[in-house]
Amino acid sequence: MQFSCEKSILQEAIVTASRAVSSKSSIALLEGLLITADDTGCLTLCGYNMSMGIRVKISAATTEPGSAVLNARLFGDMIRKLPDDVIFVETNDNLLTTIRCGKAMFNLVASDAQEFPELPEVENNENPIILPQSMLKSMISQTIFAVSDNETKPVLTGCLFELEGQELHVAAVDGYRLSVRRETLEAPVAQDTKFVVPGMTLREVERILAESDEPAEIYPDSKHILFRIGDTVLITRLLEGEFLNYRAAIPTDASAVITADVRQLVSSIERVSLIVSEKLKNPVRMEFDGSLLKLSCITTIGKSYDEYVYEGDVPHLEIGFNNRYLLDALRACPSDKVRISLKGSLNPIVFTPEEGESFTYLVLPVRLKAE
Repeated sequence: MQFSCEKSILQEAIVTASRAVSSKSSIALLEGLLITADDTGCLTLCGYNMSMGIRVKISAATTEPGSAVLNARLFGDMIRKLPDDVIFVETNDNLLTTIRCGKAMFNLVASDAQEFPELPEVENNENPIILPQSMLKSMISQTIFAVSDNETKPVLTGCLFELEGQELHVAAVDGYRLSVRRETLEAPVAQDTKFVVPGMTLREVERILAESDEPAEIYPDSKHILFRIGDTVLITRLLEGEFLNYRAAIPTDASAVITADVRQLVSSIERVSLIVSEKLKNPVRMEFDGSLLKLSCITTIGKSYDEYVYEGDVPHLEIGFNNRYLLDALRACPSDKVRISLKGSLNPIVFTPEEGESFTYLVLPVRLKAE
């Protein structure tokens, strides 16, 4: 194998493909990148940790087609330290790889590409879900904060994707909060479907996606899912199990609905949360009275207090929340203003947009002790 490529292009491809590489594995090949140069001027880099695989294609000048597996960390470090110029890579019959750029040169022992595990095949190759990259990126970033990290129920460590005609819903729940994003696709899907994608995978998908209208294609089948984003392909296993019926969990009988400025409310919660820490996890106390919200918090190191005026009227209601859960939900809101639905001190708070149904965020309260 022998090829040359611009450093910036090669380095970016290595970074992307390495996200699917095992940092430590009993199988040494899983710590490597499969690099394949063909005679069409295409260079493919592939990382695979047996649960998620990423394959990136870039342009390169191939002198001799071939393939080899190089340690991802070492190869990435070497490329990053080389000058900003064209990089030449050559692997001989004994799998000794030479990497050159200017006067700098590295030698690295490669592994046989034939031993690298194959990525799983996705059966659904004809009916992709197509949506703009920016839309998919926002749907992931605005729901993934509510993904559970409790492995006792693995299905909740991912996001549920639900497709009904042209409607795409993405939902996440961790037992304390719920996030739902809804969008309308330009074209309806061939058939209604739903599947759960691991949260770890979606974080990588979010990093790969661009803020553009270029299309992202999603190919789900019974056990795996493939994301095609430009010249990058990501394949992963789907999570199995029964996801929570999130629609039934969203209350519809609020006793009061108010409107708040997201940025100002976030600032108030951040201020009273300054005395909260990992060791001091006291809740933020929210006292709604008419159109005034009094926020306070008490820990062993002190007290904090702030006030915020909202639009609407609430009969006196005192309710406590985990400050981080509240802030995660509010920061995910894609609008400047948010509708807040309230019922009682033991009922969840629900955030929805002023108009439409593009998102719903629900946070469960914390029981308050007497001051």
